[in-house]
Amino acid sequence: MRTQNVHSQQSVHRHGLYRIPAAARMADEQPAAGLQNPMPQRVRGELRLNEPMSRHVSWRAGGLADRAYLPADLNDLRAFLRSCEPHEPVYFVGLGSNLLVRDGGLRGTVVFTHWALRDVAVESHVEESGKVRVQAGVASPKVARFAAVHDLVGAEFLAGIPGTIGGALAMNAGCYGGETWDIVDSVTTVDRRGELHERTPAHYRVAYRSVARVAQTGGAHPSSGLCDAAAGDEWFVSAVLKLPRGDGAASRSTVKALLAQRIASQPLGEPNAGSVFRNPPGTYAAKLIEACGLKGRSVGGAVISPKHANFIVNTGSARAADIEALIELIQETVKDKFEVHLEREVRIVGEAAWSES
Repeated sequence: MRTQNVHSQQSVHRHGLYRIPAAARMADEQPAAGLQNPMPQRVRGELRLNEPMSRHVSWRAGGLADRAYLPADLNDLRAFLRSCEPHEPVYFVGLGSNLLVRDGGLRGTVVFTHWALRDVAVESHVEESGKVRVQAGVASPKVARFAAVHDLVGAEFLAGIPGTIGGALAMNAGCYGGETWDIVDSVTTVDRRGELHERTPAHYRVAYRSVARVAQTGGAHPSSGLCDAAAGDEWFVSAVLKLPRGDGAASRSTVKALLAQRIASQPLGEPNAGSVFRNPPGTYAAKLIEACGLKGRSVGGAVISPKHANFIVNTGSARAADIEALIELIQETVKDKFEVHLEREVRIVGEAAWSES
């Protein structure tokens, strides 16, 4: 693996997985007060060239990223973003649990948030409630346990989300009856100039597995996770979660039970990306897939899990193309049988290998 001094630049493009969709900057929008701390003059993190993304996504498949950046801390990340060319695609990736990178790889730069944005702390604690500030690279189950230890309840559902808080914010991830934005008090974002912004839920239109930042006109830009770069792009770097005080012991017991339920019902022993599809209104994606007789169907080394039909597992030799082919097979089959279009939860990025074109 090659590494390179971060000051040696090359031309790439930019997208974002934990990014808020591009939107026109509001006329009265300013960087958050107190967040404009001086930027370091030089970046200090590690830049890698031709980084295998199969090492960084939970499907353990996919091609190379042109560049990958491992920031030293938040200020270093800000400096790095400021050093990037205006239109380079940058992919913010945490644990890669909701991501498929095509075999042809990514023509851009990947920033690994879990490398540096790993702080979680109680920001305030009063008699009735408390606030927890958590950075985007922290794994969601860790937040569930942290809150319970501090006698704060309502975050137990995060134990069932395999990714980071950054990803959970970007897609309003949820399970076991809870959704991420149900407990969000505020978020901090970083833009392409490395400036930080403090925002509240009022700045966003939040729905089932969907988050969009509302423009000044009242319109919203849907969160696909990926869209063309623009000067208004922002990425989540932290959130403040507001949680009621409660029985910490009971909360820890609930977290433990939810983790056990997840282990029992999901194929966690094999590489997977969690739920592949969103649940359609009034039913479950897994129920429709199973009713089509697709459990156990395979393409190459990729298999629709016999344990849970909304999971695709890598049995050890799957290419990203095999996984994507199974995703398309599921969508086509369910559409033909039930006239229901299954929408993906997972993001698919990058380019197909030349041999697949």
